[in-house]
Amino acid sequence: MSGPASLDIRNENTTALPFAVVKLNPEVVEMLEKFEPNGLPGFLTDTRPPSSIKFGIGDIISVTIFEASAGGLYVPLEAGVRPGNFVNLPDQAVDNDGNITVPYAGRIRAAGRTNVQVQDDILAQIKKRAIDPQVVVTSSQQRSSLVSVFGEVRTPVRFPMPSAGAQDRITDAITRAGGISGAGWETWVVLERAGKRATVPFGNLVYFPNSNVFVQPGDRIYLYREPMKFIAFGATGQQGEFNFDAWRINLTQAVAKARGLLDIQADPASVFLYRREPRDVAQRLGVDCSKFDGDSVPIVFNVNLQDPAGYFIATKMSMRPFDVLYASNAPQVDVTKVLNFINTTLVTAQSGTTLVNNIRFPGTTTSTTTITTSGP
Repeated sequence: MSGPASLDIRNENTTALPFAVVKLNPEVVEMLEKFEPNGLPGFLTDTRPPSSIKFGIGDIISVTIFEASAGGLYVPLEAGVRPGNFVNLPDQAVDNDGNITVPYAGRIRAAGRTNVQVQDDILAQIKKRAIDPQVVVTSSQQRSSLVSVFGEVRTPVRFPMPSAGAQDRITDAITRAGGISGAGWETWVVLERAGKRATVPFGNLVYFPNSNVFVQPGDRIYLYREPMKFIAFGATGQQGEFNFDAWRINLTQAVAKARGLLDIQADPASVFLYRREPRDVAQRLGVDCSKFDGDSVPIVFNVNLQDPAGYFIATKMSMRPFDVLYASNAPQVDVTKVLNFINTTLVTAQSGTTLVNNIRFPGTTTSTTTITTSGP
């Protein structure tokens, strides 16, 4: 398919152009790599591990009370001396008001509090009546601090957050679900947290450790499969939509996937990459963003593959999903098209004249009929 001429794209002085033109060089590639959107930290305001798990409505809580000797508030005198002198209260769920009930302590606030806070509250209520009491509060069943992992995983799972010890990261949560069910380079991860949602390629979690953030209570992690693709058209060996078939590819590999540039048609100095960049990145690239609205700016990157250095630059330029690669025709190709059209027209006209001269009617020596055989 035909596209814009290279001169039209490079016409940076035309303020009406709906895009900016940036020539690829080592400095530009380094800048793009530095600000590559490679993870979740920019989406999250806090990437620290979760604090102590707090109880929520519906959680099942176990309360154990120890006394120094029998004959106190909870351990009867006839029980004698036994290791611990403790009593296990029946497990109970945190009610809709966020409370539990403890004998002789009354209603204790549990929702939104840690086990240590609940222990201290119970102890404060019974310490004057029990014999040197100690209280241990644990979670028997978590129903509020759950993490869900579903989608393109082997075993969708919903599990409670660890109340102590090692903290899970996103890849740990995916491992709990049996791992991804497809190829890593075509798997995307959606993290939903506190009403917000962010999507990253699975490879980002593996290759960028800062993207593999800690899981928080209530997180929902959804995985889906969608091959990363780019589009190539113009003077390439093959035009269409192409899969990355890898987690990342560079511009040189993209050109190769499109069967390279056409020798007799393409202008190697006029290979262009269309994409949108964040506004702050565009400004760092020297783009005048005053004529563009929104958080992103359409940019056309130009690489000169006629220059050997251009190949080294292209190998450093990472492709992104939905990038558009365009190879412009060489200027002489358009001239050749015109000449071919003129030549075809002249040949057609000459054939028409020959046909007129060859037509004869019976009894005449010249044709009295005019036949038009010109082309369209």
